Amino acid sequence: MKIAIVGLGYVGLPLAIQFAQSKVSVIGLDTDQAKVDRIQKGQSYIKHIASETIARMIESKRFSASCDFENIKDVDAVIICVPTPLTKNREPDISYVIETGRSIAPHLSKGTLVVLESTTYPGTTDEDLRKVLETGSGMTAGNGFHLAFSPEREDPGNPGSSFDLVPKVVGGYTPACLEKAMAMYSRAVTKLVPVSSCRIAEATKLLENIFRSVNIAMVNELKIVYAAMGIDVWEVINAAKTKPFGFMPFYPGPGLGGHCIPIDPFYLTWKAREFEKHTRFIELAGEINTAMPDYVVNRVGEALNASQKPIKGSKILILGLAYKPNVDDDRESPSYRLLEKLRERGADVAYYDPYVPVIRPTREHPLWAGTKSVTWSQDTIASFDAVVIATAHDAIDYNQLAQWARCIVDTRNVMAAVNVPDGKVWKA
Repeated sequence: MKIAIVGLGYVGLPLAIQFAQSKVSVIGLDTDQAKVDRIQKGQSYIKHIASETIARMIESKRFSASCDFENIKDVDAVIICVPTPLTKNREPDISYVIETGRSIAPHLSKGTLVVLESTTYPGTTDEDLRKVLETGSGMTAGNGFHLAFSPEREDPGNPGSSFDLVPKVVGGYTPACLEKAMAMYSRAVTKLVPVSSCRIAEATKLLENIFRSVNIAMVNELKIVYAAMGIDVWEVINAAKTKPFGFMPFYPGPGLGGHCIPIDPFYLTWKAREFEKHTRFIELAGEINTAMPDYVVNRVGEALNASQKPIKGSKILILGLAYKPNVDDDRESPSYRLLEKLRERGADVAYYDPYVPVIRPTREHPLWAGTKSVTWSQDTIASFDAVVIATAHDAIDYNQLAQWARCIVDTRNVMAAVNVPDGKVWKA
């Protein structure tokens, strides 16, 4: 079998490697020539993927990368892993999916399987993408080419989320499409979960991320309420999670990050309006999570006020730019919101992140492109009036932070395990 994977980012690149390691021939397609060139040289641009792994797959001749979509004419299947962001009006932007469909359609052969993995609203695969593929190929889905949806379940930086071990949900446009998709994924995944349609598979992914968004919103709200009562929400959660049934711990933070949880719930919210349904619960959770950076900034103000300092004119360091620990993925990171909101209030802001030494150009935060992380040293850390822990990377020495920093605002509760002088740490 030979497959093409379109989009070589945090989802597509690990997927390509897993299939190649499973002895499937993989051609990775991306419009970014720089990414393609690095892969062909055996170099990784994602922190948790080793360059040695890519180089080994390239040398085995089972993996290669290209910008030429004509390669699709030689493959048995095409897997689409492209971004599905929100517009400035918080509406779904499936333009990357549609443009990818237009690019691959002229090169499809009879019997080729097309699978969408990008998270989206129900109906994207069997309506929007199908129409583009049928128009561009001159074939009909289910007869000429096969069509399916299988949501990605990538968890960057988590060694327990190996692609081959995480159950894979698969929904086909027709029973024959499902059978074709199952046959492909069975080469690389231990357990497959077939469902009755593409829409069921699309809705499954949304449920998974809405579940997380709503529960995180709940503990974020409880954090604020309990703090007003003088109650440590972290201690409450640690006690509650000892219950062996009926409870799953979720943890508060400075806001939501990553390409899934801050975005996916609003895909369903938007689609629900078509059916005259109002997703009040989902939207309320979104409002709470979106407001968390404001709460953190207010706590920074309280911490500085305790030393007779205003935010305006103060030097403030954001510790951690990535949206989660131990990865270099800064997509939708709340740290950007913190940097921007503190700067709007007159602070002199900077960041430290061992995984993100330089901020790469992004659609959402172009003005920060090229900004460099400060160095980790006593003189540097001590020069800031406050340090805000936004991401709890394991590589950070929190004992040194306790000794060097003047004031610490901790959004991740990491300083609870460190001996710190009274009054230096503020929880947020």
